[in-house]
Amino acid sequence: MGTVVSRAKNEPLRVGLTWHEIWRGEDQGLIQCWENGRLAIGRDPELGSAARRGELPALDWKGGIAGQPKMKRKYGSLFYLATWQGMRGEDLCVDLGAEVSVVCSRTGIKVVFTPDLSKLDVDASEAGEKEAAVS
Repeated sequence: MGTVVSRAKNEPLRVGLTWHEIWRGEDQGLIQCWENGRLAIGRDPELGSAARRGELPALDWKGGIAGQPKMKRKYGSLFYLATWQGMRGEDLCVDLGAEVSVVCSRTGIKVVFTPDLSKLDVDASEAGEKEAAVS
């Protein structure tokens, strides 16, 4: 088990942090992602509703699912997982050394959220190969 980044949902949003403090601190930016998820549901309540239903909507971070893809499994980033937990109104709880699997309730696709960024590249290269084969 790696370092667990956690924060309670009743904690106030942090203010006045520098870019370096947000993205290069011990939490590696996960608290910021989680806070962004909390803020996102204020701007788009349906996004929060979808996340609470177990859907994995497309976001800026890799891990969401748009449309109805043909794949059965894909990889996602821990940044997505933290954002999604915030959108669901949950406490933040992400282990920096572990993979977590979530099955999207809308598509049935299993997303493995991983700290291994090379696995995210594998998904991207496989998608590129499939697109090239179709062209």
